[in-house]
Amino acid sequence: MKTLIPLLALLAAPALAQVPPAVLGQPYVPAPWWMKEPVIAAQGQVRTEVPANRAFFGVRFSVVEKTAQAGSAAASAKAKQLDAALAALGADKVRLTTSLVTRPLYDQYRQKDGSLVDNQRADRIDAYEVTAVLAIQVRDTELLERAYRLAVAAQPTSIDQPGFNLEPDNALKTWLYEAAVKDAARRARLATAAAGARLGPVKVIDPTGGVCQTQVLAGWPSYMGAGGATDVDAPQSMARYADAAPAMMAPAPPPPAEASLEQKASSVQVTLQPPLRQLNGEACIIYGLLPAAG
Repeated sequence: MKTLIPLLALLAAPALAQVPPAVLGQPYVPAPWWMKEPVIAAQGQVRTEVPANRAFFGVRFSVVEKTAQAGSAAASAKAKQLDAALAALGADKVRLTTSLVTRPLYDQYRQKDGSLVDNQRADRIDAYEVTAVLAIQVRDTELLERAYRLAVAAQPTSIDQPGFNLEPDNALKTWLYEAAVKDAARRARLATAAAGARLGPVKVIDPTGGVCQTQVLAGWPSYMGAGGATDVDAPQSMARYADAAPAMMAPAPPPPAEASLEQKASSVQVTLQPPLRQLNGEACIIYGLLPAAG
């Protein structure tokens, strides 16, 4: 019996392996089931631009003290007011991470040529530079300018230029998929009308668009180049697609920020407009074809 087990395994292996129906480039391969009758494969491709909905920047407060403990306390105290003001905007709207970076400052001596050299020895530490680093992510770009004004008003040692990215929500993804399906249907109608045929029933709807990228007569899989995308404008409201995302409970109103920092921030003039980011969507629809009427 022991000698039969490897033999059976070898016999079963080809049946379990997922191999294509033919070698790539072979002139004839078995056609998929939906090609037993005349069909048209329409690939919808859409492209749109929407404003970035995430912003991020860093703020640093640096101090120099004789001990690392005193430096950490002083740096944290400098960052405390800004930390509280940003937290008051709402943890779901402004995400804040605070960390401390400590750097020893060594005693220096002068060489014969007059240049200063750090005496980098553990027993020659003269002081410590401690930096409180605030990594700020603004998830509601309506609050971006306010958060940045607060950061400038806090008079940090340094502040970064904001960066931006786009995180599409479920409503936007649903709208983009629907737009791609509509584009595929439009292309199919135009193609059949130009060819003097009529559209039959839908056989396949592929939300990934992969079905339309297979060249059946050139071997499987052999992907063809995609055509140009149709530009579409994102709707102003995503209300009809809102059910694609789970409902969230409204957060409790944040406590008021410290008035002194808010007053200083009101005099800071900055304009921060999120840039546009491109989104692409694809879908594939396989229709049956009917002969032209009459």
